[in-house]
Amino acid sequence: MTKPNAEKRSLARPVEHRAAEDGKVTVAGYAAVFGEEADIGGYFREVIAKGAFTNALRTADVRAYFDHDSGRVLGRSTAGTLRLKEDAKGLAVEIDLPDTTDGRDVKALIERGDINGMSFGFMVTKQEWDETVDPPLRTVLEVELFEVSIVSTPAYDGTSIAMRSLEDSRKEALELKRQNFNAAAKRRELKMNLDLRTRGAGSKA
Repeated sequence: MTKPNAEKRSLARPVEHRAAEDGKVTVAGYAAVFGEEADIGGYFREVIAKGAFTNALRTADVRAYFDHDSGRVLGRSTAGTLRLKEDAKGLAVEIDLPDTTDGRDVKALIERGDINGMSFGFMVTKQEWDETVDPPLRTVLEVELFEVSIVSTPAYDGTSIAMRSLEDSRKEALELKRQNFNAAAKRRELKMNLDLRTRGAGSKA
């Protein structure tokens, strides 16, 4: 089931496969790479920071799908058929393909070179926005990870959700400016009253 606030990001990188003597087929690749800027629909740029998946990987029960379709399960982290690791490069993925129609299809498509992408579904829980550059730059610091997928057509989804995040960030910045302005005005008022009282006390003396 798709999470209401989920975003998806895809990476067009080689997806490798290897077969063991017992016939088990494992595919491997990266669903995300740290430090690389991605253009998100022309609205903003995005970078995933190192450590963004650390907390999620400690507790998340992540599933692997084909093309983000929850009805086409390829593996699951709690079953050991999906293995996720955050290394110096990014989010490394290994999936032991099932002996199902989808599993066999994915194997054949990778062998033919028809598939060269991995993706992940997530919700940002910690981020930073830099609006001193155009377009704005979003740095994803921490995510809740829902799923990873082997994808036939890498794409960037969830832009509208990320745009709402940008708008929220802008509202927070405006509110902070307003609070700072009010605090500065209050300090000026207090200082002026103190100066008046000081001058009044001096004239009486």
